[in-house]
Amino acid sequence: MAERMIIRLGDPLLREVSKRVHTITPQTEKILDDMAQTLYSDKGRAGLSAIQIGIPKQLVVMDCGTGLIELINPIILERSGAQTGPEACLSIPGVIGYVTRAAIVKVETYTRHGEIVTIEAKDLLARCIQHEMDHLEGILFIDYVEELYAVRSGKKLKPRDADPILLQRRVIRK
Repeated sequence: MAERMIIRLGDPLLREVSKRVHTITPQTEKILDDMAQTLYSDKGRAGLSAIQIGIPKQLVVMDCGTGLIELINPIILERSGAQTGPEACLSIPGVIGYVTRAAIVKVETYTRHGEIVTIEAKDLLARCIQHEMDHLEGILFIDYVEELYAVRSGKKLKPRDADPILLQRRVIRK
């Protein structure tokens, strides 16, 4: 396993749509292992998509406090309810924004062993799944927000600090 470098906002790769994984190979497993190593290399990290380490494949790792979850070619089957809460991104360090997402999601995904499983998630895990799955479509949390806040202080960023980030938003049509 190796820790990988996380690409940052401004890298055009972050906006690419990730490709499906057609065969789970030893290379796929190595990528997942490296992603887990990268996720756990610093405290407070909840999720990471392969695109964030420069690999445009539909791979996600996350740990929202209950252990490592790996998603391969995930599909959201159902969404219900709504929750609004803070989100951050390893590719946009130092800032958070408040995003409204489904409170409960049901996701179908492959495991590294090629099995299809269904995950029902709520609250933080549901938020994390949706955030990471957005990465697979080239969507970032900043695409949903009007204001950004500093992670450390929680204070709203001044326009001179927020505007360079917010100018990189995309219009989301869902």
